Amino acid sequence: MMNTIQVQLGARSYPIYIGVDNLCKSDILTRHIKSKQVVIVTNETVAPLYLEKVKAHLQPYQLEEVILPDGEQYKTLAIMENIFDALLAGKFSRNTTLIALGGGVIGDISGFAAACYQRGIPFIQIPTTLLAQVDSSVGGKTGVNHALGKNMIGAFYQPQSVIIDVNVLNTLDDRQLSAGLAEVIKYGLIRDAEFFSWVEANIEKILARDQDSLIYIIEQSCQNKAEIVAADEKESGIRAILNLGHTFGHAIETGAGYGTYLHGEGVAIGTCQAADLSRRLGWLNDADVVRIITLFKKAGLPTEPPSELSAEEMISLMAVDKKNVDGDIRLILLNKIGEASLPVGVERALLLETLNEYGREQ
Repeated sequence: MMNTIQVQLGARSYPIYIGVDNLCKSDILTRHIKSKQVVIVTNETVAPLYLEKVKAHLQPYQLEEVILPDGEQYKTLAIMENIFDALLAGKFSRNTTLIALGGGVIGDISGFAAACYQRGIPFIQIPTTLLAQVDSSVGGKTGVNHALGKNMIGAFYQPQSVIIDVNVLNTLDDRQLSAGLAEVIKYGLIRDAEFFSWVEANIEKILARDQDSLIYIIEQSCQNKAEIVAADEKESGIRAILNLGHTFGHAIETGAGYGTYLHGEGVAIGTCQAADLSRRLGWLNDADVVRIITLFKKAGLPTEPPSELSAEEMISLMAVDKKNVDGDIRLILLNKIGEASLPVGVERALLLETLNEYGREQ
C-alpha cells in the first residue's frame, strides 16, 4: 500500500511517497538518483536502526555515510562542516545525491548542505520522525540555528523526493510522536477544520499508533502542505500561515536552550499563546481556545510557557523572526478554527498581556 502526493513546482516538482515498508523498496529510492555517487547523512540514534537498510539498496554506488550527533543543539554551521568534509575528502561531484535519513534536524542540515555544496547538489528526504514526515521534510526549507535565533541561516532548496515509511514510527518514542502531532494539529487549525475535528475524535487511536490512523494524518498533513507550497514556494504570501505558533515557539526553544524543548513542544505552547492572543483580539471565543488547548494536552504536549522566560525576554527573542518587517513583530493568528491570518502586527500591550498572563496564573 502506497500513496503518492505530488508537490507541484514546475521543473522542481517532486513526489512524496507514503506507505508501509517503503524503506524496503529499492525502486522508489534509486529512481531519483542520477549519478553513481551517494552520501547518506544520519545521526547516532537513527543509524543503528535504519542505515544498513538504506545502504542495502545502494551497493552499486560510490557510497559514503556521515553520522552526526543527535539533537537540536547540533543543528549548527560547525556540525554541517562534517558533511562538507566527507564530500570533499571523497571527491564527490556536483551530481552526487545526498540522502537525509533522520528527523527534522538531519533533514534541515542535510538540505542546507546540499544547497551549498558546489552551489547545489540533489538530495532526497527519508524522514524518520512524525514531525519530519508531516512537515519539515516537505517544502524545501533548509537551514541551521544560530545562538541568537532558530532557522535564521538557510535556503529554500527542494528535494528530489520524500520517502515516508510509516513503519519507522514503531521505533519512535512517545515524546517524539507527540511532538509531531503539534504540526498535525496545526494543519487543522490553519486551513482544515474538518481535519482538526477528525484528529480530536481519533487522538487515542493515533497515540496508540493505529497504522491506518497514522497513514491518514500523514497523508492529510502532506497534502495540505503540498498545496500551500505549490501556491507560495518562498513564503511571500500564504505559506506564512504554516508558521502558526512558531514565532512564540522558536523564542521558547532559543530562550530555554536548544534541545530543552522539542520543536513540536515549542510549537504547541506557541500555538496556545497565539490562540490566546487571537481571543484577546476578538477573533476566537473562549470555547475555541479551550478546545485547542485541550487537544494539545490530549496529544501529550505542553501548553504553558517556561516560567523562567519573562515577557520582555520573549519579545526580544521574537524580534528575531523571518516574518518581521522593519522591527515590527508580525504573527500568524487564528480568525477561527480552520482559518489562519496572514502575518499581522499586534499592539505591544496586547502581546504583553498574553506573554504575562497566559499560562502564568498563580
